[in-house]
Formats: sequence, structure tokens, C-alpha cells
Amino acid sequence: MKRRMRRLAAVLLTLTLVTGLACSAGAVTIDEAEKKADELEEQKKAAEEEKASLEEKLTSIIQQADETKQKLEEKEAEVEAVENELVQARNDADDQYESMKLRIKFMYEGGNTQLVEALMSSENMGDFLNKAEYISQLSEYDRNELIRYQDTVRQVEEKEAQVQAEYEELNDLQNQLIEQQAEVEKLMEDNEEALADIQSQIKENSETLEELKEKAAEAERLRQQQLEAERIRQQQLQSAGSTGAYREPGESVVSGNGYFTHPCPGFTYQSSYFGEVRSFDPTPHKGHDYAAPAGTPTYAAAAGRVTTAGWSNSAGNWVVINHGNGLVTKYMHHSFLCVSAGDYVEKGQQIGGVGTTGYSTGNHLHFQVELNGVAVNPSGYM
Repeated sequence: MKRRMRRLAAVLLTLTLVTGLACSAGAVTIDEAEKKADELEEQKKAAEEEKASLEEKLTSIIQQADETKQKLEEKEAEVEAVENELVQARNDADDQYESMKLRIKFMYEGGNTQLVEALMSSENMGDFLNKAEYISQLSEYDRNELIRYQDTVRQVEEKEAQVQAEYEELNDLQNQLIEQQAEVEKLMEDNEEALADIQSQIKENSETLEELKEKAAEAERLRQQQLEAERIRQQQLQSAGSTGAYREPGESVVSGNGYFTHPCPGFTYQSSYFGEVRSFDPTPHKGHDYAAPAGTPTYAAAAGRVTTAGWSNSAGNWVVINHGNGLVTKYMHHSFLCVSAGDYVEKGQQIGGVGTTGYSTGNHLHFQVELNGVAVNPSGYM
């Protein structure tokens, strides 16, 4: 019973370790990696949205800068035209002023005599009045023209100041747009670096997640293998229990001096021999039959690995042991078994109890020896 409990404990421990590995790699760690993947995707989405916003903003700034540049060029031409207009107005005003000064000087230097002579040379009163009116109009004209030119100069100066102010404003705007463009381009550069870093983290996390999933899948595969092995073992035990429950082995027994110990030293008599042709079976017998009371212990003839321990319609509850180098032993018709497939047994270790399960006419152990898949006489090894 203790041996069986130890074996069950070992199986449970293996399942616990495999399940623990699966939980460690497949639950918490994978969940964390998937959560990080979601967070990185959100960061990537936010960075891409920011990139699109910055690109839109940069496009708008460049467009404004181009429009402002065009307006500056137009305003520069306008400033140049106003400057030329101002120069011309000043020149015209100066010319008018100089002409008026010359006429005043001429009249001053000639004195009133010339004016009187001009008037007295009139042929009649009409001519006299006309000349007097002309002199008066000439003086009035000079004054009016000078005033008009001075007004023109003042208006052009005001226009120049306004245009110059508009030019300065556009120039300031252009400088601001250049600064904004530089700032946005720097933000876009930082954004590109951030996106590259996020993409690198996404790749690294994806590789980690893939590795974790592979480990989890491997752990699950191992767990399923363990479960399948346990299922088969339980099925074998249930098959063995169809005529007798699984039992814990008794003390080991080694008898004789041969390579094999006797598989059923408690037998009553040998009921059949290797190669014997019996009345109910025309095929030569492939082993030795040892008749014994039900439950008589049977033992492993030599150390080896149990490859089969369970139910067979013909062999009943049987055990097959692989001893290596092509040597195999088979034990049939048990009433109960003490080993399971996969167990390693020592020479003389109990493997079951005599019974009459399968194709059997009475309680006995059928002991068969095979070398490289061919049945041979067991006596040669005992």
C-alpha cells in the first residue's frame, strides 16, 4: 500500500509541477504580457494621432507662411511704389516752391515799376483789367499749387507709414510662423522617436508573448500526456480489477541460479510446456504453464521496464516486461496485478497473483519468453 501511495504521490507531484508551470507561463505572465501589449497599442495609437495632428498643424503653418511670404512680397512692392510716389511728390512740391520763389524774386527785384508799366501799357481799360487780374491770379495760383503739393506730400507720407507698419506686421507674423514651424518639426521628430521606441517595445513584447505561449503550450502538452498516462494506468487498473482488484506487492522472492528467477515458485505443478501441442490448440505452446491456487504470487523473472499491465481478452490480466537487448517476458491470466505500465521492476519483485482470466481453463500462470519478437523456451534462462 505504501508503495502504491508513493507512486500516486509522484504522479500528483508531476501533475502539480506541470500545472504550476502552465499557470506561471500561461496565466499570470501571459496575461501581463497581453495587458502590456494592449497598453503599447494604445500608446502607439495616441502617438499616431498626435503625429497626424502635428502633420496637419505643420501643413497649416507652412500654408500660412507661404501666404504671408506672398503678402510680404506684394507689400514690399507696395512700399517701394509709395516710396517712389513720395519722392515724386516731394520733388513736385520743391519744384513749385522754387518756381514761386523765382517769380516773387523777379517781382521784388523789378519793383512796382514793372507792374505799373505792364498795366499802363494796356491799350484800353479792358486790357488793363485783364492784366491786373492775370497778375493776381498768378500769385494765387502759386500759393494754391504749393499748398496742394504740400498736402500731397503729407498724404503720401501717411500712406508710407501705414504701408510700412503693415509690412512690419507681416514680417513679425512671418518670423512667428518660422518659429512655430521649427517647434512643430521638433515635436514631430520627438514623436517619431517615441513611435520607434513604442514599436520596438511592441516587437520585444510580442516575441516574449510568443515565447510564453509556446512554453504554456508545451506545459499543457506535457500535462495532457501525464493525464493520458494516468488515464491509461487507471484503465489498466480497472481492467485488472474486472476479476480482482489491484494489490500492493508482497516481498520479493528470487529462486534458482539462472538468469531468470522462477516466475511462480509457489506453483503446484507445471501443466504445460514450451512447444507442446495440446488437444484443444493445434498451435505449439509458446511458454510454460504453472498451475497454482488463485492468488499465488507471481514474480518478475528479471529486472526491466513494465510496458504493459492490464487487460487482454485472450491473456486476461497480463504483464509484459522489457529486459533490454530484445529480451521480453510475458505473464498471463492473473487474478490481480501489482504493477502498472511504466514501472521499473527488480528481479523477483511481485507483479501479480495467479488467476484464470482470459482464455483459460483453470488457475495458472502462463509464462512466455521472447527474443527479438520470437518465442523461445523459458527453460534456457532459468
